[in-house]
Amino acid sequence: MVLGSEFNVLIGAHVSTAGGLPNALTRGIERECDAIQIFPQSSRAWRPTAHSDADIVAFRNGVAGSRIQSVLIHAVYLINCASLEKEIRAKSLEALKAALTLGARIGADGVVLHPGSQKGRDYDECMRAVGDAIREVLAETEGCALLLEDTAGANGTLGRNFDELARIMELGGAGDRLGVCLDSCHLLASGFEVRKRASLSQIVDEFDAKVGLGRLRALHINDSKMPLGSNRDRHANLGAGELGESGLRVFLSEPRFDGLPAVLETPGSDASGSDVEEIRKAKRLRREGLRNRRRS
Repeated sequence: MVLGSEFNVLIGAHVSTAGGLPNALTRGIERECDAIQIFPQSSRAWRPTAHSDADIVAFRNGVAGSRIQSVLIHAVYLINCASLEKEIRAKSLEALKAALTLGARIGADGVVLHPGSQKGRDYDECMRAVGDAIREVLAETEGCALLLEDTAGANGTLGRNFDELARIMELGGAGDRLGVCLDSCHLLASGFEVRKRASLSQIVDEFDAKVGLGRLRALHINDSKMPLGSNRDRHANLGAGELGESGLRVFLSEPRFDGLPAVLETPGSDASGSDVEEIRKAKRLRREGLRNRRRS
């Protein structure tokens, strides 16, 4: 790997597992991904997918012989570790344990999790519920990291800033398997000015001081349909939103993001997800951002 090259950030996309895990790998390779992210099961259903041992072996062998250097799992959206409702909580923990178990089986670098939502319940009680959930799922699984994703802050979602992420990690035991995935769209929506080099540098400094750079394990690269501080999570294709190409150049070329998987979750040209043109655009914006930094 050449220091400072586009490949020092592993740019890729969320891809479908329709037809089996090996098909997800094929889709990632077709899109020229250096990293991929998958759902462990249907994103809108509780029932886990029974991935066969043959599919697991084929997937792992395929990754080993491909350009893919990082695999992430995104926990299903139904999971709410902040829930105080007995049934929802039980289903959430079961689904999260299943995702972490699959992550260990396929050699994933982490399971990305939205920490949870208050749903009108007491803030402190919900924060403690998330911490208890993290402790339980990590104690009952092995090998795969759990990555808390920052949120846009709408409707009582937890993890909207670095203080909340740090507190959740503390409540969750702050073990080595606990990390963070930062989303460019969510950061902007939460009021973080990530489009300018100086302010982004200060934001990363703040993250380091409150959470620790060693906890940063992955990125989500999305433009935002909604403006700075809107607290609304609406992904846009790269360059078609509030970050714009200039802001994404800054974000993708931040030196302290080097070495991280950076996964796109954009709508794509036909709303079916990030396609090869989006991946190529992200890599171009990274190259251009690096050139801009060298010139200055």
